[in-house]
Amino acid sequence: MKRTPLYDTHVALGAKMVPFAGYDMPLKYDNIIEEHLAVRSNCGIFDVSHMGQFIIKGKEALNLVQVVSSNDASVLEIGAAQYSAIMNAEGGIVDDMIVYRLDEDQCSEGEQAFMLVVNASNIEKDLAWINENNVFDTRVINISYHTGLLAIQGPNATNLLQELTDIDLSEIEFYHFKKGIFAGIENVLISATGYTGAGGFELYVDNENMLALWNAIIEKGQAFELKPVGLGARDTLRLEKGYVLYGNDINDETSPIVAGLNWISKPDKTPSFRGVDHFRSLKANKNREILIGFKMDGKRIPRHGYEILDMQDNVIGKVTSGAMSPSLDIPIGMGYVPRSFRKPGTSIQIQIGKKQMEAEIVKLPFV
Repeated sequence: MKRTPLYDTHVALGAKMVPFAGYDMPLKYDNIIEEHLAVRSNCGIFDVSHMGQFIIKGKEALNLVQVVSSNDASVLEIGAAQYSAIMNAEGGIVDDMIVYRLDEDQCSEGEQAFMLVVNASNIEKDLAWINENNVFDTRVINISYHTGLLAIQGPNATNLLQELTDIDLSEIEFYHFKKGIFAGIENVLISATGYTGAGGFELYVDNENMLALWNAIIEKGQAFELKPVGLGARDTLRLEKGYVLYGNDINDETSPIVAGLNWISKPDKTPSFRGVDHFRSLKANKNREILIGFKMDGKRIPRHGYEILDMQDNVIGKVTSGAMSPSLDIPIGMGYVPRSFRKPGTSIQIQIGKKQMEAEIVKLPFV
């Protein structure tokens, strides 16, 4: 089991540590609901150093990114990022990721550089697939195991972090980034992406500077009532925004077209992504499945794998994610059903134990 550079810090804070994607990670420090609501209303800090990072650098770096990525990286200017998916030859999702267009100050003439940020559980699988497709004049560099990552999320995150850097954070637009000095630490990449929908920033730094960075933010955060937040609240926060989770809502057999990710799929780009013919074929199929969101009556929580039924008790799909929404105080979930059930307001049932519990399909996001 791997550990992030902040493992001892989490233990000292009383975090409940659990195995996740091969790492010992904090599930919660005190109360998941309180941590969740702190991010929605104020600010919280997450250690997400388990995530993977690859540098793609070379004269044909863009070609490699285009071949493995569903989105069109050619539109990225230096300092911009985009959400995308790594695609396999069968049109399924190897992983979802964020693609960063890096500056070229450390590149040779004619080279470009990108950073791909991937899920921790898929680091080795993703790396192998990218290398398998690397028939270009470019290099793939795995920096996952010496790169740390903190996410500071919430409406007060910018005010807090601005006190630790001369970089004007208000100038960093959504899905853009800057690199510079933060809390006295050089070469920190400050990114305005995020997985909570609550606003804020992600800070990439060398592992050796992780503890100093955490301590500086925690110290400055006392005046802002900053709260450390674990994986439990990270999951409920992303679910409320309708963000998919790899391994639950998407996997190697899932097409972006059924997962509501058509907006990150650009089949007409050059070169196009692996499995593009499968993507086009499924897009033309009006009887395909679709990922929907639903809210429950009562307080029973829908769990991954529970069956979804129509109102005549016919099984029509399965739940992929479910939780009690701390913001709404009702159970919510997502799952795949036939496209004919996509209309918000449609009544369905969730099989929980021996009971069928009524639910209603709603438009995502939940909040």
